[in-house]
Formats: sequence, structure tokens, C-alpha cells
Amino acid sequence: MAKQHANWSPYDNNGGSCVAIAGADYCVIAADTRMSTGYNILTRDYSKICKLADKCVMASSGFQADVKALQKHLGARHLIYQHQHNKQMSCPAMAQLLSNTLYYKRFFPYYSFNVLGGLDNEGKGCVFTYDAVGSYEKVGYSSQGSGSTLIMPFLDNQLKSPSPLLLPAQDAVTPLAEDEAVDLVKTVFASASERDIYTGDKLEIVVINADGLRREYIDLRKD
Repeated sequence: MAKQHANWSPYDNNGGSCVAIAGADYCVIAADTRMSTGYNILTRDYSKICKLADKCVMASSGFQADVKALQKHLGARHLIYQHQHNKQMSCPAMAQLLSNTLYYKRFFPYYSFNVLGGLDNEGKGCVFTYDAVGSYEKVGYSSQGSGSTLIMPFLDNQLKSPSPLLLPAQDAVTPLAEDEAVDLVKTVFASASERDIYTGDKLEIVVINADGLRREYIDLRKD
């Protein structure tokens, strides 16, 4: 009789989708609140968005246990930074820290797919997109998670980001006004939740601008 090997994995994929859009003086970060495993919904009210600093927010999909461990590690590193420098980390600095943190775990990675969004030192919106082992890129907009294959073509069509190969380098921020970007995010999630079973229930939208950070919620389909 052939030996049966246990098909156990330390990872799971809890689904869900994240989107971030950078504007001239704002950044919009959004994610749905459904957390699933296989065909089961574990909870309909789980926030995938974590505030790392006053002007820096991370949205993460993938394995939520690893995401929680990653958030805790980044929070501790940020606290140490504040004690040493007597100021908060900027969004580009946090982006580099996140890349380093993911990369040093590359042989047993955090199974998390992140988008980081916020305002840079000049008050302009910035978005950074990651893979699981710390490779990252500064972009004008991005999406991660189970619905990203549906969302990114939509965003590409609407926002037409300039090629990073163009010289001189073009600014990556999107030309939309803040309220237009929020409306676009609502539209892409309404669309993705129709086709992706892991995206749905509620949409959490975080908008960062010069006035600070505000949150907004809208309902998505619940089936």
C-alpha cells in the first residue's frame, strides 16, 4: 500500500481585495471586509487596513495571521524609530522598511500582499505595491488580492499610468480629483464583488490628505 503523506501547509489564503490610488494632494486606500477560507466565510467585518503612521496606511490581503504578525513587527519598529528620531516615519521610509522586513523573511515569507499608501514629505500622494518577498515599486495606483486580476485592467483603462521607461520620468500620480477617485474605487469594488466570491460584504475606504485621515464605509453584495 502506498504511503499517504499529510497535505498540510503553514499558509492559507483568506482572500479579499485592496486598492490604492495616489493623487496630487491625497491618497485613497480601500479594501473589502470579507475574510474567507475555501468556500467558508469566517467573518464579514474584518478590516484589512492598518494605520502605520499619521500619513501612512497599509492594506493587506493573503494569509491574515501573517498580516497580523507583519503589522505588529512594523508597529514595534516604528515605535523604536519615534523614540530615536523624535518624529514619525515618512511614507517613503515606511515603504523601504516594509520591503526590508519582507525580504529578510524571504526563505519563510510572510504570505501577505500589500499596498502602502500615504503622503510623501511634499504632501503629494504616493502608493507602493509589493510582492510577498519585498520587491516593491512606487506607482500611481495599484491593487492586490483575490480580485486584483479583475480590478487592475479597470484601473489601467481609467487612469492610464505612464510607462516607467519614459524619459524624462513622468509623475505617477493620477489626474483625478479626490471625490472622483473615491467614486472610482466604489465602482471597481462593486464590479469585482460581482465576479470574485472572496470579495464582498462591506468596503472600507480611507482617505489621507492635508486635513488628516478619514474613513468611509459602503455595503457590497453579501452572497
